[in-house]
Amino acid sequence: MSSTISFAQNPNLEFKKVLHQRVDNYFKETGLSKNYNSDMVIKSITMLSLYILPFIVMLAVPLPFWISLMVWFIMGIGVAGIGMSVMHDANHAGYSKSQKVNRWMGLTMNLLGADAYNWKIKHNKLHHVFTNIYGKDEDINSRAILRFAYASPLKKYHRFQYIYAWALYSLMSLSMIIGDIPKRFAYRRKGETNLSASRFRKSVAWLVAGKSIYIFVLIILPIMLTGLLWWQVLIGFLIMHLVAGTIMSLVFQMAHVVEGPHQAIPDQEGRIEDTLIEHQMKSTADFSKNNKILSWYVGGLNFQVEHHLYPKICHVHYPAISKIVEKTTEEFDIPYYVYDKFSDAFKAHTTTLKKLGRIQVER
Repeated sequence: MSSTISFAQNPNLEFKKVLHQRVDNYFKETGLSKNYNSDMVIKSITMLSLYILPFIVMLAVPLPFWISLMVWFIMGIGVAGIGMSVMHDANHAGYSKSQKVNRWMGLTMNLLGADAYNWKIKHNKLHHVFTNIYGKDEDINSRAILRFAYASPLKKYHRFQYIYAWALYSLMSLSMIIGDIPKRFAYRRKGETNLSASRFRKSVAWLVAGKSIYIFVLIILPIMLTGLLWWQVLIGFLIMHLVAGTIMSLVFQMAHVVEGPHQAIPDQEGRIEDTLIEHQMKSTADFSKNNKILSWYVGGLNFQVEHHLYPKICHVHYPAISKIVEKTTEEFDIPYYVYDKFSDAFKAHTTTLKKLGRIQVER
């Protein structure tokens, strides 16, 4: 199969024209900005506070070990909240009209021990364009002992992944702390970054420096400034990342690796039979759209269809846009996958993991 993937071209696709026109009209009629509003600012402050303030308290106030674990747990909720509700919009250039604001808010990801530059390649460039296409979308490429694509090699142990996957999901954010460094070099080899040799070396130096500062602040400082023992700090740090990793993994998996959304297989020339917008509709699902608390916390990622259609629009507008998308897909008979409850999406993901552990599809 060709290493280059191409989608069908149809500049006169009526569904696309009508949908975009209706969304544009919505913003014209309401006079709303497509970017952040006061609610988004409050949410950003809240999520950052959930992460930063408990840490400051832990450094400033002597805490028993068991209470410190609760602090790390709360920080984990904040880490996931920043990842889903703040840095995500910013690194899509949807937080603000100002690219400087987007850049600085996007760098909140680096406060979490990850790397915004790597993430934009993995998420914006690969996942959002080649959604659910094995070999291109890293989110469904085989990792460790997990199988997310029907076109990937099937092993005997995969039949049990619906049981052990949850433990591995929790390692999501933790794996990025060190994994970002080799991944930067991997993207360089694959030609995913166009940095000059000197700029690439500088980017690696900044990457290593950022990781070092993160480890110093989050691990060394608590050991130095609190009465906690080194192993107690490490346990707390681990809890924070396990909580964050579990939350973020679950939310991301509910949108693509569930029953309904398909995994397109390109032909030998790398061609996909659908246009890009049709492909996005067929490979993505929404869930829990009426759960306002969940929608607030996960940064609208439960409106994943709308996010894939309009990644540069701030997620606070997705509930309204989803009504337009639903109406338009009904008129044009376009697939629109929605799970009413989180529990329904969770079951659909578990069922899909079971099928992925048993079914092999030839490429």
